[in-house]
Amino acid sequence: MLSRTAAQLYWMSRYMERAENLVRMLDVTHSLSLLPQSRGAATELAAPLAITGTLEAYQARHPRLSAEQLFRFMGMDLENPASVLSCIRQARENAHAVRGQITAEMWEALNTSWLEARELARTGVVEPSSFFDWVKERSHLFRGATYGTLQRNDAYCFIRLGTFVERADNTARLLDVKSQLIAPAVDSLAPVDAPSESAPDFYAWNALLRSLSAFEAYHAAYRDSLNGRRVTELLILRPDVPRSLRACCDEIRAVLPQIESREGAQDAGRKVKQSAGRLALRLEYGAVDEILEQGLHTWLTGFLEDSARLSLDIQQAYFEAQ
Repeated sequence: MLSRTAAQLYWMSRYMERAENLVRMLDVTHSLSLLPQSRGAATELAAPLAITGTLEAYQARHPRLSAEQLFRFMGMDLENPASVLSCIRQARENAHAVRGQITAEMWEALNTSWLEARELARTGVVEPSSFFDWVKERSHLFRGATYGTLQRNDAYCFIRLGTFVERADNTARLLDVKSQLIAPAVDSLAPVDAPSESAPDFYAWNALLRSLSAFEAYHAAYRDSLNGRRVTELLILRPDVPRSLRACCDEIRAVLPQIESREGAQDAGRKVKQSAGRLALRLEYGAVDEILEQGLHTWLTGFLEDSARLSLDIQQAYFEAQ
C-alpha cells in the first residue's frame, strides 16, 4: 500500500474517533457544569479547552467562558480546526481520497455524517445533548460498517491502528484533567474499600465513567460505590474495558505485526513494534498502587509522552515519503 493511502486511512479513523471523543468530553463537561454541587462551572467548562489546547484560541474570539459559547466553539465552529464538525469534515475528506480502499457502506456513513453536520452548522439550532448523541451514533455507524464490511487487509489494519492510538490519547488526557479537578486528590493511596468521597467527587467520577462508557463496567467489576482508586485502575489497567489504556495498547500491539513497513523502513518498523510492545507490557504488569505512588498526573504525563513518540514512530515507519 502506498504511504499516502495508508496515512489517509489512518487519519480518517483518527478524526472520526476524535469527533466521538470530543462529544463525550463536552457531554460530561456540560453535565457537571449544571450540577449544584459543581466546584465551579468555569473550571469545568475550561477542561475541554485545556485538553485540546484551544484555550488561547477561544479567548481570542470570546470575552468570557460560557456553556453556550463553548458548545458552539468546540462543537459547531468550522473555523476551529479542533471542533467536532471540523473533525468530521477531515474524516470525510480523507475518506474521499481513498474511496477505492473502503466499502460503499463506510463511505456513505462518513459522507452522510458530513452532509448532516454541515446542515447543522448552517441552521445553528441544535440542543447539545441531542447533538452529542447524534455524533456518537454516526461514529458507531461508521465503526460498525468498517467491522462488518471491510476486508481484513492493510486498509483495515491502518483504520484500527488510528482508532486505538486516538482513543488511548483521549482516555489519558480526559482522566488526567478530570482527576485534577476532583478533591481529595486521587494521588493518595486510599484503601480499596474506602467509602465514596464527597457528593461533588461522586458526581465527577460518575460523569467521567459515563463519558468513557465505563459506568456499567465499573459496577460489574467492583460492585460497590465509586472510589477514585478503582476508577483509576479500571480506566488504565483493565484489559476488558474497551476505552481503557490497557485495552487500547493491547489492540495496537496486536495490529502492528500485521502491517509491513514501507520499503527502506524496516528498522523503523521494528522500532515501532518494540515501542508498542513495551507500552503494552508496562500496562499488563502495572499495578494501581505503583501508579498512585508515583502520582497519577506524573504517570499520565509520562504515558502521553510515550504515546506521542509511538505516533511519530508509526509515521516514520509507514507514512513518510522515501
